[in-house]
Amino acid sequence: MSKIEGKVVVIMGASSGIGEATTKKLAQEGAKLVIAARREDRLQALVETLPDAEISYVVADVANKEDVQAVIDLALTKYGRIDVLYNNAGVMPTAPLSETRFDEWRQMLDINIMGVLNGIAAVLPVMRKQKSGHIIATDSVAGHVVYPGSAVYCGTKFAVRAIMEGLRQEERENNLRSTIISPGLVDTELYTTINDPENREWVKNNGKIEGFGLKSSDIADAVAYAISTPDSVAVSEILIRPTNQVV
Repeated sequence: MSKIEGKVVVIMGASSGIGEATTKKLAQEGAKLVIAARREDRLQALVETLPDAEISYVVADVANKEDVQAVIDLALTKYGRIDVLYNNAGVMPTAPLSETRFDEWRQMLDINIMGVLNGIAAVLPVMRKQKSGHIIATDSVAGHVVYPGSAVYCGTKFAVRAIMEGLRQEERENNLRSTIISPGLVDTELYTTINDPENREWVKNNGKIEGFGLKSSDIADAVAYAISTPDSVAVSEILIRPTNQVV
């Protein structure tokens, strides 16, 4: 029997890329899934590809705390507990600070940071009461190193890293675990959130080169590994780079 079988897992940002791959991986392992994202058509299509899975979907924007709470409420109503929350949604509209793209900065703060905090806030009372639970967030290599053109994006990912470590320290005596998954370049739709045409094309094209870009399934495998460890084991972070990535 899989160590994931029967676990109740909520995945935010599940409609494409890493979230979609993780949904498929955990469904294969026998998890009970509640998935959420903004695009209902993509969620519905994903559910239809998994006819044998125990899976529900909810349309939700992670930047809206009421939406996130509704996802957690549904999972709790349906299953009576939540074993894992995976905060995966994120955007990456990279550009130099000198371009002062205030709207993009706000979008990154709202989705990359507040989205994670909204998930934590909604599920924490449930997991504290259970005296068990696992909260996972997609961070990034950009949460460990800073590079030109991505100062604000890196800042949001450094923030997620700090928040998740703080969560671990605060909730360890309640038997709650936290994990960040920090990928390098992955072949996903994240490049579509980059508004600079040249940078967008570079990320899109290089993500597809083997050894230069990871597959979403590579990250899903890492998430599954973290979930499958015993309750007495806290995998705080998994840093995953393509073999040929420099930073």
